[in-house]
Amino acid sequence: MSSAEVFYSSLTPQSFLDRSANVFRNKTAIVYRQQRWTYAEFAARVNQFASALQKWGLYKGDRIAFLCPNIPPVLEAHFGVPLAGGILVAINTRLAPEDIRFILNDSGARLLFVDTELSHLVAPIREKLETVEAIINIIDEQSNTPGEILSGLNYESFLATGEAEPFISSLDDENDLISINYTSGTSGKPKGVMYTHRGAYLNALGEALELGMDSRTVYLWTLPMFHCNGWCFTWGVVAVGGTHVCLRKFYPETVISLLMSERVTHLCGSPTILIMLVNDRAIKTLQLYHTLRVATAGAPPSPTLIQSLEELGIEITHVYGLTETYGPHSVCEWQLPWNELPMEERSRLKARQGVPYIHAAEMRVVDEAMNDIPADGETMGEVVMRGNNVMKGYFNDPDGTQNAFRGGWFHSGDLAVVYPDRYIELRDRAKDIIISSGVNISTIEVERAIYKHPAVLEVAVIAIPDQKRGEVPKAFVTLKPDITVTQKEIINFCHQHLAGFKCPKAVEFTQLPKTATGKVQKFRLREKEWVGYEKRIH
Repeated sequence: MSSAEVFYSSLTPQSFLDRSANVFRNKTAIVYRQQRWTYAEFAARVNQFASALQKWGLYKGDRIAFLCPNIPPVLEAHFGVPLAGGILVAINTRLAPEDIRFILNDSGARLLFVDTELSHLVAPIREKLETVEAIINIIDEQSNTPGEILSGLNYESFLATGEAEPFISSLDDENDLISINYTSGTSGKPKGVMYTHRGAYLNALGEALELGMDSRTVYLWTLPMFHCNGWCFTWGVVAVGGTHVCLRKFYPETVISLLMSERVTHLCGSPTILIMLVNDRAIKTLQLYHTLRVATAGAPPSPTLIQSLEELGIEITHVYGLTETYGPHSVCEWQLPWNELPMEERSRLKARQGVPYIHAAEMRVVDEAMNDIPADGETMGEVVMRGNNVMKGYFNDPDGTQNAFRGGWFHSGDLAVVYPDRYIELRDRAKDIIISSGVNISTIEVERAIYKHPAVLEVAVIAIPDQKRGEVPKAFVTLKPDITVTQKEIINFCHQHLAGFKCPKAVEFTQLPKTATGKVQKFRLREKEWVGYEKRIH
């Protein structure tokens, strides 16, 4: 044995389950409605799944896709797929079938596991899948709408082909891929963001540390597991020996009930779901006898929301990041003296995107020459990052990776100011991506759909403020001569070509402002929509 083997071991989230299955063997690992699994049972199922994948014929580096809500098999996949040597591709369940087809073909996924409630998203594209060799149905008896079974294979039968004995990992290098997460880019096509075992390990521990997690943690899955692998909490909760509470669908009344019955200590999500919670009639029944910590991103929490949560005994933490940074990269690290400030001032401070996570460390706001901007709270620059929780690159896109990493830093495309205390605050987006309820929407993709309408001559889509979702799309349309069409007709047309959340919520018929060279000036469209807002990120 070399000395290197003594002082070094590869960093991988797989080690979290190994430890917790030993240390917390009989502790509850997963709760799903009336079902509960201990860490010993969870580990056995993960080992069995990894064994089944290899018996099926999985080779190292194969991509395995999951299209599911927040149910236990997705947690098993986060450990079982990489344990077998595969790469997990967790797909956004809100996408349209054509988006899903693109992701499956681009990633080269060999297996697709799909919850039968979502089979209607796969059925129309099944014959267009170029690399998927088999579809495995996940039949959930807890589902109210079971959907169509797409093939004769089902998850539990597939699992039964494996062995539940301890499975030896095939990991060679901590920088091997553990997952690929697809997100919308400015081109309108989803980009595959590559995560490594090392990055996932460090980000999971960083998340757990920042939110104060330990073995008493009970984490409620209000954040989609497909979103940046659930900000790596799929692994982080296991690292501390906490309990996952799976949630198939978000219903405020159900969440409020679970907060009390399961004594939930942590959850994450956009301000949208938090607003839905505090405004639900059932909130009057909420009685917390413990601290509930909530992390939110996608839009700064409003003073009204912060006050409502604090009155319920809920601590809220504002974080910021991108898919390319494994989810949150920075946090509004709270200073104890701020607790004595008036609510309006506390809210102003809490709305900032803050400072890097302890494991992230490197984040700057720079001008076009890559010089740091003054920390004056006024000068804007682009947020750039590098380090442990920056992606390895874009899958199948070396040019996109090179562009994103120019100058030796990852370029976020987000514009921010830096305050004298070194906390940052976003002010605008260099990209035209719309963030609605924490989910990215490409304006180019929406524009392409609208351009398909025979009455449309030109179109520009921008983000407009929305009290519930933070931002929603609005389309500005120039019609062809002598043709009339209504706003409702355009929106209905979009629903035929896009996922519902991507469709514009308003359409205005107008002539588009342009530069002398004919380029649409979107900033002029934004100006009138954001009048009265200090920032163009709501």
